[in-house]
Amino acid sequence: MKKTFLTTAALVSASCAALAATAPKADTAKVVRLQNVEVTATRATKTTPVAFTNVSKQQIAELNYGKDIPFLVSSTPSVLTTSDAGAGIGYSAMRVRGTDATRINVTANDIPMNDAESHSIFWVNTPDFASSLEDIQIQRGVGTSTNGAGAFGASVNMRTQRFSMNPYAEMSGTYGSFNTNKETFKVGSGLIGGHWNFDARFSHIASDGYRDRASSKLHSYFAQAGYFGGQTSVRFITFGGKECTYHAWDGISKSDLTDNRKYNPNGEIKRDGKVIGFYDDQTDNYRQTHYQLIWNQGIGANWHWNLGLHYTDGFGYYQEYKNARTLKEYGLEPFMVGDNKVKKSSLVRKKNVDSGFGGAVFSLNFAKGSLNTTFGGSFNSYANDHYGNVIWVENYLLPLDPSHEYYRNKGKKNDFTIYWKASNTLWKSLRLYADMQYRHIGYKITGDNDKWDWTASPEHLQVLNVDEKFDFFNPKVGLIYDFNKHNTAYASFSVAQKEPTRNNYTDGLFTVRPKAEKLFDWEAGYTFSSDRFTAGVNFYYMKYKDQLVLNGKLNEIGEAMAENVPDSYRMGVELQAGVKITEWLRWDLNGTFSRNRIKDYVGYVSNYEASTWNDLYTQTAVEKGNTTIAMSPSFIGNSVIEFNLKGFSAQFTSQYVSRQYLDNFENKEDSLDPYFVSHLNLAYTFKLPHVKAITVGCTVYNIFNEKYENNGYSQTCALVSADGSYKLSSDPRFYPMAGTNVLAHLTFSF
Repeated sequence: MKKTFLTTAALVSASCAALAATAPKADTAKVVRLQNVEVTATRATKTTPVAFTNVSKQQIAELNYGKDIPFLVSSTPSVLTTSDAGAGIGYSAMRVRGTDATRINVTANDIPMNDAESHSIFWVNTPDFASSLEDIQIQRGVGTSTNGAGAFGASVNMRTQRFSMNPYAEMSGTYGSFNTNKETFKVGSGLIGGHWNFDARFSHIASDGYRDRASSKLHSYFAQAGYFGGQTSVRFITFGGKECTYHAWDGISKSDLTDNRKYNPNGEIKRDGKVIGFYDDQTDNYRQTHYQLIWNQGIGANWHWNLGLHYTDGFGYYQEYKNARTLKEYGLEPFMVGDNKVKKSSLVRKKNVDSGFGGAVFSLNFAKGSLNTTFGGSFNSYANDHYGNVIWVENYLLPLDPSHEYYRNKGKKNDFTIYWKASNTLWKSLRLYADMQYRHIGYKITGDNDKWDWTASPEHLQVLNVDEKFDFFNPKVGLIYDFNKHNTAYASFSVAQKEPTRNNYTDGLFTVRPKAEKLFDWEAGYTFSSDRFTAGVNFYYMKYKDQLVLNGKLNEIGEAMAENVPDSYRMGVELQAGVKITEWLRWDLNGTFSRNRIKDYVGYVSNYEASTWNDLYTQTAVEKGNTTIAMSPSFIGNSVIEFNLKGFSAQFTSQYVSRQYLDNFENKEDSLDPYFVSHLNLAYTFKLPHVKAITVGCTVYNIFNEKYENNGYSQTCALVSADGSYKLSSDPRFYPMAGTNVLAHLTFSF
């Protein structure tokens, strides 16, 4: 497959290079502006009083050698990344100011990318999307009004690539540690007939992963076609991915970090409590295809209209080996072996998801003089079928249907948003910004969950019957003052509200519904910018009402659940500075100091001594009081030193992260140690006849071989004495990151 892909890419590259060489030269006296995908009404600009960072196409390209998008933006302020496989390819995620993926709104051309039920984005489903991006904007805090899942701590706004005036072709390849390889081929038609343009990309990424069997096999594509005429542009964009990854979803113990750091417990096959092998097909498989139709229309000199229609089709499943499972949980009858009735047996289950997500986003913008105002909104509809099959049972003596189904449920969600925002100069250089958003959500889940309800009589699968509606009004207001062209100050206040995720319902108490969360966000900042030096400071205070957190409490069947915490907050200061030392040397620094607290926290831990089923989920309440929110370090610091001279470039990046607690008890045993990790990227670009550019280089990740973990989870329990006193006992799990590893890369541009 790989040889075929590379051969085809080479042939098409040669054809496009010939086309570029023979095509008539563009009339340099005539300027044709190929507009960006203009559905960017939710973006922040220098006149928006929010904290944001733009990552340019060039900055993305300098790091885009196979790792997932979170790792390409990991040097931006307040951003942390995680990787199940330990090498940044496969299942990866990011946190911003300590908030997880379910609270980070992600859009592409203003079109929602988050899963409507889980609220997360799974970057593995769109591998190498970075190769088709024009830029990325990360807004910290509530930010501007956006589409899709509520921004409850951050937004990531991506724009796909611009069309090119001239034909081009590009072929790149990467190979390195853990048998990691990436092949990407891009081609563009240039402007045809003064009105038409076409682009395409095909990518393949594969890696064995740092951890045992944590492999990834990823394919993706991107294609766009556009028409331009006068003030009108219409574009059709489609992109998608197909992934197959071996599970590395479970962490490892502290002793394994020392003795067997690469160990992956997923897929274990056990006999008499001992691991005798691993299941080969313990894999996650998913296909996701996106379609976008975007119409951008100028109306005179001051008005601008945008409309985006979209649809995302997804289907996937994962298989996993389950040791000694109770058969009735899977709708299977016990069987007899001699005189013994077998109620438990090892089996393989297949859990499927089939989803469709579609809708429209729109905006109407008016700009004249100092006034800039936008009216916009979106309507999105989502449907998702969840169902599971048992495809194999060990030594099962009764008939087994190969497609035996043991649960099925359906989620449906409609989301309507409308917003108005405006900015205008009040006095001299003082500018007022206002942004008002209304959001309505209707969410239903019906059917049987995959969890067995042992408390029912008779016992059966948990029945899901969720029918919830939410109405949110989210105002935002701020002031910006330009002292002069170098100095700017701003302040803002914003409100965000967020509905619970699917897991908050399926893993919660059967008879109690989780409440929506609310965030009040105060921000204030100052920036200085000159040709040689930039600096900025941003203060934030994010106060949460009814934030949903994992507090150790279990539902009726012993599943860990999130509960609404009445009072919590995040506050901090983000510092940035950059200096252009010479024309060829630049140094950028940023750091976030923060305090992240839950007030009057009560957590729950299971009692270790419990032995019978009725006592199995007996828990001890731990009144911790004011405590640090889990996975929220008090300091994150980044340094980026860049060197560029006569085609040679070097980039040395470093990140320090302070201690992160795995739960809310502030127990050092249940925490990630602080870590300091550095990477070195080297590249050289030169030209040859008939070749626009050749770039060759390598990236050394974790150059100082730091042994660190950037993710984990707690398994704290209580050792209860006869007098009722208790002592907490820790048994946490960790996700180790790779030591020093290297990727070499080569790119041909025509």
